[in-house]
Formats: sequence, structure tokens, C-alpha cells
Amino acid sequence: MYKSWIATDGERMVPAIIRNYGPDDFEGLIRVQEACFPPPYPSELWWNEEQLSEHVARFPEGALCVEMDGKVVGSMTALRRSLDNEERHDWASVTDGGYIRNHEPAGDTLYIVDICVMPEYRRFGLGKWLMQSMYETVVYLGCRRLLGAGRMPGYSRVADRLTPEQYVEQVKAGERKDPVLTFLLKCGRMPVGVVRDYLDDEESGHNAALMEWKNPFLP
Repeated sequence: MYKSWIATDGERMVPAIIRNYGPDDFEGLIRVQEACFPPPYPSELWWNEEQLSEHVARFPEGALCVEMDGKVVGSMTALRRSLDNEERHDWASVTDGGYIRNHEPAGDTLYIVDICVMPEYRRFGLGKWLMQSMYETVVYLGCRRLLGAGRMPGYSRVADRLTPEQYVEQVKAGERKDPVLTFLLKCGRMPVGVVRDYLDDEESGHNAALMEWKNPFLP
């Protein structure tokens, strides 16, 4: 994939590129992780070169980065799996701990492993551009859908009175806003369930919302 456009934050107009990442980008991709997940987030959980090498070797179509100001400022990674919404999984098992060695070349679902954009570039809407690019990949490959589990960092504030499912429904109805789920809804993703113990994430109560986008060109 390769696309270019002029991104804007309402003030600046800046050329931007989304493309597949490769070995020459690994250092920049790790810098993006460092900027997105600063201490006390453990640095050993950032992408490492072995993981990135697996992404590029096993499923290059699912390895996307966004470039602005002459540097990589965001990325999005996916793999293909065949999954039912009811199938119990967590992030580590479904993505092979981020190594995607369980990638299924004929899998009907494009599963999102990770998406991140450097904080100082988020006002350009790059996350939404990356998501749209992955939708285009779904169509290009003939996959049935895109699926991924979104954090719900606002849930911890209401966990004493709402179940995770109730919280997701209220965000979906516009009664509440959540930094992640609201963004995914704006990108066209729809909730299809809640996965408990998906990730070590106290803000979300260790829950995640399964968020789907269906290929509109398939029945």
C-alpha cells in the first residue's frame, strides 16, 4: 500500500504518507512506541525488532506506518485469523504475543494487533486514516471483516455500578464518551461483544470491547 495526501490539524497543512513498513523503519517504529507508551509503561512491552521482522515476513499487507515531517509517526499492525465472536481469547493468545506466528494466510478476519500515533501528531486524524487504510486492505484481500478488541479506559470510573456490557452500550448510544471506544465508533467500528481478562489493563477493568467492521462488498 502507498497513499499520500495533505493532512491538517486545522492550522498546518502537512504532506503525509501511509505505506507498508519494512526493516528500515524498525528504529522509527520503536520510537513511536516509546512516545505512545512512556514510563511507567514497561519498555520491554514496546515492539522489538524480532516482532517487527515477523510482521514484515508473515503479513506485510498488515504492517502499515504513517510518515510526516520526514519520519514515522504512527503505525498499525494486523494479522489474519478465522475467529467467531464467541471464541474466548486474549491479546497474547490471538496475536501470539505480538509475534503473529499464528497468522493464517487464508483467515477470513483481519485482526488488529496494535494501532498507535505519536501524541503530538494525533490532532491530524492519522489514527482514522490508518483505520481507513486497513479497511481498504480488508476489501483488497477479500476478508469478511476487520475485528479487534478496543480498550475502555473510562470504565474504571463507573465499574462499581455498570457491567462492561452496559458501559459499552452507553458509549454506543452517545450517553458516555470513552477515549478509545468513541474513536473506534467514529471510524465505523461496531461493538459485537466484551472480552474479559483480555489485557492487563486496570483502567478497563481488564476488559476489552470486540469492535467489528464488515466488508461491505461481501454478503
